[in-house]
Amino acid sequence: MTEYVVTRWYRAPELLLCCDNYGTSIDVWSVGCIFAEILGRKPLFPGTECLNQLKLILNILGSQPEADLHFIDNPRAKGFIRSLPFTRGAHFSSLFPHADPLAIDLLQRMLIFDPSKRITVTEALYHPYLSSLYDPTCNLPAQFPLNLDIDENMAEPLIREMMLREIFHYHPEAAYINTFY
Repeated sequence: MTEYVVTRWYRAPELLLCCDNYGTSIDVWSVGCIFAEILGRKPLFPGTECLNQLKLILNILGSQPEADLHFIDNPRAKGFIRSLPFTRGAHFSSLFPHADPLAIDLLQRMLIFDPSKRITVTEALYHPYLSSLYDPTCNLPAQFPLNLDIDENMAEPLIREMMLREIFHYHPEAAYINTFY
């Protein structure tokens, strides 16, 4: 696991703070940053480097209570956050005054510093702002976790070949389409 999984401007606090454990909440954070960019027509957190990125995040979200720092397993990173001056933060409704209140509510739930308190993907899909776009009967959740346990030393062409074989196994009609590429 590495902090270099996403462009800095969309990187979740747990990645910026070099936490050893993170999950799908990093994707919710990234989508929240993109959503804010759509609402405001500019990046919300255009950091120049990791520490600057954290400062920009906290300037908008505000200083975090001690209880919301529990996920930070790196003592130096936790010390850095604690050393920053207190800030009240900014209300998303003042940053995006023309946005739908439901959009603001969804954004507030996506951009929560503590990943355990962030909205999940499923909860976001059911959020009133997105609910008219989501049909749970057409987009069923996976019945079991997807395991992409691939040998990191395997060459890219071999991985591509294995993926194609898997696709053709479940969708033989795709083999015909593949002849055109």
